[in-house]
Formats: sequence, structure tokens, C-alpha cells
Amino acid sequence: MKRFFTLVLGALALVAVALISAFIAMRLAIHGREAVVPNLSGLSVADANSLARRQGLALNLENRFYSADVPAGRILSQDPAAGSRVRREWPVRITESLGGQRVEIPDLTGQTERAATIGIRRLSLELGAVAHLAIAGDPDVVLTQTPPANASGVDGPRVSLLVSDPASAQPNAYAMPSLVGLSYSAANVRAASAGLHLAAVSENALPTAAASIGQTQNRVPAAAPAAAIGHTSGIVTAQSPQAGRRVVQGDVVHVTLGHSAPPAATPASAPVATQSM
Repeated sequence: MKRFFTLVLGALALVAVALISAFIAMRLAIHGREAVVPNLSGLSVADANSLARRQGLALNLENRFYSADVPAGRILSQDPAAGSRVRREWPVRITESLGGQRVEIPDLTGQTERAATIGIRRLSLELGAVAHLAIAGDPDVVLTQTPPANASGVDGPRVSLLVSDPASAQPNAYAMPSLVGLSYSAANVRAASAGLHLAAVSENALPTAAASIGQTQNRVPAAAPAAAIGHTSGIVTAQSPQAGRRVVQGDVVHVTLGHSAPPAATPASAPVATQSM
């Protein structure tokens, strides 16, 4: 019996030793792949890079900011914070100090995007975001900038631009007004108020003008007058596009002119086209 208990105790001891050894091995394996993030604040970028590599970490320079307290070329901040435990080869993101602001922000408004970009880089500044605004006028002209010209106390050397892009500008869209029953002159005024142009034919000329009336959304040059093409008197008896259709500034509206009296309930001063959503 005594020998049996001795064997049992010996087996239990071996199991305990095996479990402890496995636990220690696991801890070593886990923590052997970890690293403690050192404190890099105030170090030069070169020194911080050497220290991070000795700890098995990678250094990633993410931003540069002006600072009145930290000299230029020194680490301003880091992420993860010092003392954090991370996996080896984990990237530590740092921000480098540029020292106090020494460069004045130039006035770039009115310049082309290319000229503004060259001016930014010539002053050792960085080009930030470049946004384009659909607006009529010359293309690629700087409309505004951030930070503004001669700004002081800015946090970084990055200048962002807002540039004109007339190619993306869309003309105003309207719901086509009803012109039927109006005199030609009243229809012309209503169409012109929406930036539309009239092309009129007489009812007597319908066989030769049918193809023209059937066309919609035709454009004429922006410099063309709003006056009618062809006849300049009569009552509108038909129109194309029809009332309620979508039209944009510059479209041509084909109307057919008759000589019947206009309906009394349709005054010439009726509301013009309403802008569609």
C-alpha cells in the first residue's frame, strides 16, 4: 500500500512539473513576440529610429507640425504611447516637430493650380487637399485656400486649395412651362426668362417644319438672341418639348403659331418656368 501511494505521488509530481513547464513555455512564447514601446518624445528622428529597431519595432513618420516648445527635427508625439506592449515589428507612428513657424503663407488666390503648387513647394510647404468646384469661368483657378494668406499660428505646413472646374458646371434645369395659347411675344418673354430659345413656324408651314418640331433639347450658341427664328406674330397652338418636361438653359423650344385669338384665361404675364429639383 505504501509503495502504491509513493507511485501515485510521483505521478502527480510529474504531471505538475509538466503543466508548469508547459505554462512557462507558453508565456515565453507569447511574451517573446512582444515588445515594450519606448519613450521617443524629444529624440531626433534618427535616434528614435535606432531605439525602435533595437526593441524590434518599426518607425513610421506620419506628420510634421509646427511647435514653439519642441525644437525642429525632434519627436513631438507618438502612438502607441510609451510603455505599451505590442507585437514585434509593430509600427510606431510619430509626429516630427518643425519648430516655430518661419514661413509666411502666400496668397495663392487667382493663380492657376499649377502655379500655386509650384509656389507652395518652393517655400518648402506641403500641398494638402485639392478640391474642385463646378463654377463658370476660367478653369483651374484657385478660388480660396486653407490656411488663408499671411496666417500665423498655423499648426502645419500644409496648404489646401479650392480650384474652379467649369467643365463640371451644370446649367440650371427647369420644368417646361406651357406656352400654348400665348401670343408669340408673350411666349418669347416666358421662354427667355428661363434661358430658353424659341424656334417658331406657322401652321401653314407644318409639312416642311414637322421634322424641326419633333426635335427636342437642341442647343444654340450661348450668344444667340432669345428672339424667335422665323415668324414673330401669331398664337402658340403647339409646342415641343411639352409642358412639364425637363429642360435646361440654352435649349430650343419649337412652337407652332396660328392666328386664333388667345384664351382669355391665359394672361401673358403668367408665371414662368419653375426650377426643377
